[in-house]
Amino acid sequence: MTRQIAEQSGRSGEVRASLWLRAKGWQILDRRVKTPVGEIDLVAKRGKLIAFVEVKWRKRREDLDHAIDEFRLGRVAAAVEAVAHRYAEGGEDIRIDVILLAPGAFPRHIANAWQP
Repeated sequence: MTRQIAEQSGRSGEVRASLWLRAKGWQILDRRVKTPVGEIDLVAKRGKLIAFVEVKWRKRREDLDHAIDEFRLGRVAAAVEAVAHRYAEGGEDIRIDVILLAPGAFPRHIANAWQP
């Protein structure tokens, strides 16, 4: 049961993150992209930039500082590598972003979060 609640909270966070990105001028190209090596929560585009976005939702804003780490970002990067060609067909730049969300906290958007 706890896993289902966590899954539901995560999906709710993704919806909130997509609405926030759209308000900032991003177009949402895809959601929950599954690859053999992992999942990408959101794929967004603004101008000539494609952002592959990892969304993290926590119950408490204090937990946001520990919501993402190098291991998790590495998994997202591997998933991006598997599918980036599908989204960046016109020579767009790509990057991996993170959006951190918690009740009562303004969304924290970390642009270009993965730099190997």
